[in-house]
Amino acid sequence: MARVARSAKAERERLRETWIKAGKSMTEVAGLMGQHFGVRPRTAWRYAAGWDQWKLVQQYRTANPDARIDESRISRWESWPFGGSRPSLEALAGLALTLGHGCTLADLVDDTDRQHLSAAEKAVITATSAPGSKGMIVSDSRSTTTSPAQEGENEVHRREMLRLLSVVSAAVLLPAGPQSVAAAAPIGEFSRFNTHLWQVYALTPAKADVLPLVRRQLAVLSNGLNRSPGPADRQQLCALAGDLFQLAGEIYFDADAYTDAAHCYHLAAQASREAGAHDQWACALTRHAYLSVYEKKFTDALPVLELAAAVAARGDSELSTRHWVSAVQGEVYAGLSDLNACRHALDHAQEVAGLTSTIHNGGWLRFDGSRLPEERGTCYVTLGRPDLAETALTEALQHATSTRRRNSVLADLAIVGAQRRDLDQVLVHADAALAHAQGSSSAMITRKLLTLRPHLAPLMSDPRARELADRLTALTAA
Repeated sequence: MARVARSAKAERERLRETWIKAGKSMTEVAGLMGQHFGVRPRTAWRYAAGWDQWKLVQQYRTANPDARIDESRISRWESWPFGGSRPSLEALAGLALTLGHGCTLADLVDDTDRQHLSAAEKAVITATSAPGSKGMIVSDSRSTTTSPAQEGENEVHRREMLRLLSVVSAAVLLPAGPQSVAAAAPIGEFSRFNTHLWQVYALTPAKADVLPLVRRQLAVLSNGLNRSPGPADRQQLCALAGDLFQLAGEIYFDADAYTDAAHCYHLAAQASREAGAHDQWACALTRHAYLSVYEKKFTDALPVLELAAAVAARGDSELSTRHWVSAVQGEVYAGLSDLNACRHALDHAQEVAGLTSTIHNGGWLRFDGSRLPEERGTCYVTLGRPDLAETALTEALQHATSTRRRNSVLADLAIVGAQRRDLDQVLVHADAALAHAQGSSSAMITRKLLTLRPHLAPLMSDPRARELADRLTALTAA
């Protein structure tokens, strides 16, 4: 048996050398290994590297210093899903980093593997296979048997996330090291993966699925900041940390975890300020203020937004940051019953249509003015002006593509019906909104629908209104 094993290893090495001398890329060599020996992608890439499992473990530990891994773990990963244990995305990313040569998460899974992955995991894998991407960089390769959503909701992992937030925020405040000893951090790879995470967040209905990946990436940035990078690298790492803090805040905000979201936004503002990233800093302040808007604490939101506007004025005039700040200010003025100030702020936000370059990055800044009709409609609903609100909301409904946006517009249109004492209009839009809510796990959607309930009070003499109120109440218990 030992002679057979040595012969198989010798044959792999002979073929590997032959293919490499023939000019094959490592990706091509791995594919040929898989075809010739009938092995899965993870094993094929190890063969392509010329390593046995022991050697891969040593290389993995070098590339991922915090990893806890042995040969049995490698064997289980390579056997899955036909036995063994499922490698997490973090583990696969650690393998990709270890193997190098442009290896990505997508290279390490096949169609059979994908059948056992969640939609969010497949979205990450697709994103990291984009041209120019070198995959996800992580420091924690521990496998998990729980789903990302379960992990994000688990209190133990919540405490770990809060601990990590504190560690990274402390690292952000450390002074830069001498440029001569600065570690060559792969800033470009970190930035690409941050972008991928925002894309996955936008595409994934269950936003909490993204949180474990954000946490792992924050751990990587923490390691980079703790290695005393020089001023240039430190500035970019702080900006990337501020980016991730905002994404974490958005995930917590969607889950109605407002205290955690506020903490993340505060840290995002702090890191962005350290990076000298004024637009990112202004966006973090705006998100922080938006929490007060959602809680109807409009007087608390106003000074934060004024600060955000001042910071945005020092940023890139080609970006839409200051216009987004104005749009949120419009909501605040609506909450303060100031129609003229609200209109003035929204008109200033509408000037975003005059920008001609790339006006947002699709991540921490996504404002392009396309949502202004629904935001204007929401403001007029708040001001009790159904005559103005319905026109704006009808236009908004034609352009709202995401479930959350359509739900928000439908809920506002139902409120317009209630303000007009038109129960038929209320029911048409409320029924459509409830249908959307049933297919989503978003607490934000539920909260928006619940804003309709107090407006039903004048209509409660009708049994249809009472039935609708009961259905809305049931959302809270769901």
